Amino acid sequence: MFERTPTRKLFVLATLGGSLLLFGCPKRPELVQAGPGAVGPSAASAATPPPASPSTKTTEIPVTRPTLPAQKPLAAMPPAEKPGASAASAAEKTAGLQDVFFDFDTARIRPDQQAPLSQDRKWLEAHPQAKLSIQGNCDERGTPEYNLALGERRADSVKEFLLAQGIAPDRLSTISYGSEHPFAQGHDENAWKQNRRDHLVATP
Repeated sequence: MFERTPTRKLFVLATLGGSLLLFGCPKRPELVQAGPGAVGPSAASAATPPPASPSTKTTEIPVTRPTLPAQKPLAAMPPAEKPGASAASAAEKTAGLQDVFFDFDTARIRPDQQAPLSQDRKWLEAHPQAKLSIQGNCDERGTPEYNLALGERRADSVKEFLLAQGIAPDRLSTISYGSEHPFAQGHDENAWKQNRRDHLVATP
């Protein structure tokens, strides 16, 4: 008995010691050494990344451009009228037509004026599409009202003559200008006798 007891004690102690080694000793945490650059106060700042600065986004405002109206094609400009073209056009309208002259304060057609009127009749016959404007005029003597009435009577006298020659009525028109459109400037008989007249103008 005496010899077994120490051996048994040794066995028990060995068993207890092994159990303590397996279960009783906690594991030490592993230490991780920082690199040479991560030592000191700068290590904390290096380990913690700086807060990201908020990115400023620029909001783009769309630009709306006004829609231009469609441009119409430019019409071709008429050719510029040459100097003197209007005067030439007026001359063409009266070419071949003869004015009729009157004595003072009368609308009677003088015998010497029947030849010019016959020339006007021939012109109208040669231009069947043309129409004639008979414009009565007076000299400056007399009131404006009287001269307008006298100019109208003179225009009617020429119209009646041409109607008697066979010209259609719808081709003849009359108007009186009185003394408003003098042909000759002056205040004597030489100017007055030229202004007592019927001026004949062809119209389309």
